[in-house]
Amino acid sequence: MYAIFETGGRQYRAEENKTVKMDKLDAEPGAELSFDKVLAVHDGEKLSIGTPHIEGAKVTGQVVQQGRDRKIRVFKYKPKKRYKLMRGHRQDFTAVKITGISV
Repeated sequence: MYAIFETGGRQYRAEENKTVKMDKLDAEPGAELSFDKVLAVHDGEKLSIGTPHIEGAKVTGQVVQQGRDRKIRVFKYKPKKRYKLMRGHRQDFTAVKITGISV
């Protein structure tokens, strides 16, 4: 069974007892979260798709970790102008372990 839900303007696929890494949320490690903007649920043989959301469906999870991803390099370059700029970026994330999917 899996569900596709939306939070923070992005969509994530959730399966029970799996960890989902998403954009940073204001929650302490160990806190319980619930997401009610569920777009689709697949229970093995039947796929339910919402218009745009499924009424009464909910994904619950527990915050495992708050952290920062690995650094990525951002390089800007303009040919023949001696312009080069290198910067780095580390995105904040929240790791959530999915504890339940209810329809």
